[in-house]
Amino acid sequence: MQQRHASPHTIGSYRDTFRLLLKFVHTRTGKQPSRLLWADIDAPLISAFLDDLQNSRGISARSRNLRLTAIRSLFRYASFELPEYSSQIQRVLAIPQKRTTHRQIGYLTRRELDALLDATDQSTWSGRRDYVWLLLAAQTGLRLSELTGLTRQDVHLGTGAYVHVTGKGRRERCTPLTEQTERVLRAWLNELPVDETQIVFPNRRGTRMSNDGIQYLLARHADKARKTCASLRGKHISPHVLRHSAAMNLLHAGYDTTVIAMWLGHDSVETTHIYLEADLELKRKMLEKMAPSGTTAAKYKPGDALLAFLQSL
Repeated sequence: MQQRHASPHTIGSYRDTFRLLLKFVHTRTGKQPSRLLWADIDAPLISAFLDDLQNSRGISARSRNLRLTAIRSLFRYASFELPEYSSQIQRVLAIPQKRTTHRQIGYLTRRELDALLDATDQSTWSGRRDYVWLLLAAQTGLRLSELTGLTRQDVHLGTGAYVHVTGKGRRERCTPLTEQTERVLRAWLNELPVDETQIVFPNRRGTRMSNDGIQYLLARHADKARKTCASLRGKHISPHVLRHSAAMNLLHAGYDTTVIAMWLGHDSVETTHIYLEADLELKRKMLEKMAPSGTTAAKYKPGDALLAFLQSL
């Protein structure tokens, strides 16, 4: 925390990893964590710990790799402090990460977003709050932590309205608001106390909403929206899906990936290529350009069922 000035999310992830590791070591060796020696934590023990996480707790390979990243960080630090254990440390650092499947991102269409927004009950205080943060997330692509941490002083309304956030990697960025979002956000702020430090989307106690709380509310609204929008029934909807939806809307509007990377606060434009991979309409346009001369590319349409039956007689 002092030397690397890690973010609270990184600290929380590392904390949970070491709590799980120490509990596993205690179960395996019978030693209390405060009595462990450095020599007790070797590569076979850590490999057994990672395997236990996958087999007993059912975590994914991606989560397993996150735990291993935290452990590697500790052992890289120890390599400078404990040179006499260099061989043990190197064997731990040599533990490979598991390969994971890179799945295509999920996102919502304009019609699906409208169904999700309509699922909120705007006759209630919490319903109006949820409508505003859903609209803001889908338009700006804010991360979950950026959304829950937004304060009144971060919101600048009027001509050239925008929100100012400090995102991942402590990178500051300003994201402009559409007229609709600006109007809805202004009406919502009028319901809140006039305080520059006031959280824009508070819970019932007036404090910052938790990540679990946001995900719970989103799941509840999504269940309601699925009753009126059939295409939502096969989709998993998370706060990050709203961020992906904002990026896909920009891509469909014709913006370059470098602009989208700047909009989302990506460290590298390479990260934004996932939206190109997920854009089926863009691939169809590419297919049309690749069509042989004298032909026209079109979607496959199955023949009439009755004519197919007669043909088979």
